[in-house]
Amino acid sequence: MEEKIIRTEYSEIMQKSYIDYAMSVIVSRALPDVRDGLKPVQRRTLYDMHELGIRHDKPYRKSARIVGDTMGKYHPHGDSSIYGALVVLTQDFKMGVPLVDGHGNFGSIEGDGAAAMRYTEARLEKITEDMFLADLDKDVVDFGPNFDETEKEPLVLPARFPNLLVNGSEGIAVGMVTSIPPHNLGEVIDAVVAMIEKGDISDEELFTLIPGPDFPTGGIVTNKDELAQIYQTGTGKIRVRGRVETEEVKGGKTRLVITEIPYTMLGANIGKFMSDIAALAESRQAPDITDISNQSSKDGIRIVLELRKGADVENLKNLLYKKTRLEDTFGVNMLAVADGKPETLSLRSVLEHHIDFQFEVATRKYRTLLERERKKSEVQEGLIRAVDVIDLIIEILRGSRSQKQVRDCLIRGITDDIKFKTEKSRRLAAKLRFTEVQADAILEMRLAKLIGLEMEALIKEHEETLKKIDRYQDILDNYSSMAAVIVRDLKQIKKEFGRPRRTGIENAAQAVIREEEPEDFPVVVLMDRFGYVRAVDETVFERNREAAESECRLILHCMNSSVLCVYTDVGRQHLLKVSAIPFGKFRDKGTPVDNLCNYDSAQESIVAIFRSDALEGQVLLFATKMGFVKRVEPSEFALTRKTIAAAKLQDGDKVLSILPLSGEEGQVVLETKNGYLLKLSVADIPVKKKTAVGVQGIRLTSGDALSAVYDLAADPGACATVGAKTVELAKLRTGSRATRGSRPK
Repeated sequence: MEEKIIRTEYSEIMQKSYIDYAMSVIVSRALPDVRDGLKPVQRRTLYDMHELGIRHDKPYRKSARIVGDTMGKYHPHGDSSIYGALVVLTQDFKMGVPLVDGHGNFGSIEGDGAAAMRYTEARLEKITEDMFLADLDKDVVDFGPNFDETEKEPLVLPARFPNLLVNGSEGIAVGMVTSIPPHNLGEVIDAVVAMIEKGDISDEELFTLIPGPDFPTGGIVTNKDELAQIYQTGTGKIRVRGRVETEEVKGGKTRLVITEIPYTMLGANIGKFMSDIAALAESRQAPDITDISNQSSKDGIRIVLELRKGADVENLKNLLYKKTRLEDTFGVNMLAVADGKPETLSLRSVLEHHIDFQFEVATRKYRTLLERERKKSEVQEGLIRAVDVIDLIIEILRGSRSQKQVRDCLIRGITDDIKFKTEKSRRLAAKLRFTEVQADAILEMRLAKLIGLEMEALIKEHEETLKKIDRYQDILDNYSSMAAVIVRDLKQIKKEFGRPRRTGIENAAQAVIREEEPEDFPVVVLMDRFGYVRAVDETVFERNREAAESECRLILHCMNSSVLCVYTDVGRQHLLKVSAIPFGKFRDKGTPVDNLCNYDSAQESIVAIFRSDALEGQVLLFATKMGFVKRVEPSEFALTRKTIAAAKLQDGDKVLSILPLSGEEGQVVLETKNGYLLKLSVADIPVKKKTAVGVQGIRLTSGDALSAVYDLAADPGACATVGAKTVELAKLRTGSRATRGSRPK
């Protein structure tokens, strides 16, 4: 066979393959179907449990059995994804209406994971059996082959309520994400009933019936006026707050009790919330909080904050809303698979898709039931006719030599080779015209059916069958009749499974924190040689002075309200509030200084740190490794920006030293790496702007660099070691700027 080579552009193949893969992930794995609100893995798991007979009134079965069977028959994508879906289907704090009844550890609201599947058990909930799986035997939905074409699986389940809204959905596909909040079952059913009965209702009526999401965790939606826009577009942000109650305790104190949390705080975020509150208390942003405890149990959430006497409760609530996840946003993106493709849907379109699906399911259901009743009626009519001529039929049976002869006689009146007692019987037999179905039923009929009471029951049953045929035909022929049946079923669902709303809907003002002047007290800022900074109380420092002086590269006495100026070798100044530095014990590790300001430890190194208020009346002396010097007024740096340029540098140059100088009477000494010393009068160093390069302080030889700067006014007895010789710097002769200086021999 001749080989055929097809030449094509590689990029086109990649693009087509990626699009095919993306659509497969979107439609077959990640996004729910608008009709039943289920992702494929959820649908397959529920159907497999139905096939295994794990009903709500039957014993629980091991989760591992369910997962294994689902993976082997319908979903070959790994057991973790199937078990993860099964776990979520059991969790009443995630699902508006749980679809699986779990037995064992299926996780908790605080983020505890479920036990391994070999330890847990599950079975279907009653609502799942009644609302999703009850009519699968009535040809209400299409079935398709599974992945290896050895089984059939439903392409969608005949959900009888809008599950996409009631239970919501979250999923990440290729290039898109869905995030639909849960809603109240009763409210959603009321909206569906209204749309069916009235035909078309306004958005205002619709939003009155469904005022907003109803999260299983409760809470309060605080942007009620924005919900209409969100539901009309299918996208937006819902602002949710936890519910906080106030309790009075002994001694005139108050405690705050958080009884409901935002839906977004589920899982590990509760622990993060507790840590955030503790951090606020430790940093003295919330000094009124004296203790925090999590007293949550199976009865619900209960996080208790003990407060000081006289605490400002309202301001503290606002602080929690602002600084923690007690108030959070739920991003809405109502994306689902509709008509075989992903689509962002409005609330109205979700309900319309569901209603269309309900009418389709009802049509197929009652068409199947009608066909069954017609077949049943046909059999009943045949049996009733057969009883009227039972003696003739017995004669035909006794005179025939095979069952085929009997069937041919009953169906077509063929009497050849059948022995009759009289010619009249033959003529009557020739007139019989039963259908094939009736003939089979007659041949299978037991003699007990000939009892009078049995015949009366058969006739009565036939009358009931005819009534059902008329009723089913009416439902199929009249829209109003079918609508009435669907509405009746929906109202029954609401009556049996509905529950009160948990989430409040209101308009609440944004949380505003009333800033109070923090209590001013002295602290000592310590920074170790690794750049970790912390603040301690003065008394703590005094008790550990010796250890601090040996371990720390920076010890700075200041107030907790002070601001520190951090200067680096690349010529930048970073502002750091002392209040932002962790305050605690002496042996606390602290926090890297680059985490507290814009300083980047990978690109720059700290040269000096000063208190901003300690520089008044002084001038800063900048000296660079290339020997440039300048004096800069502190007012140059009196800016509110966290980071500014403090010095302009030539290529390859870096700031070596920054010293605060008082007045112009003093002297400084410049020392180079090669041992040259130059003593200069401060008055000879000009005052420049912060953006200036400066002037040449000392002339350097090739390969030399400035290594140290000494302020003789601050340390008159300063000495420098050059080689093996110690030099008293005050005894040096004052030189001129931009000279080489001298090298002691």
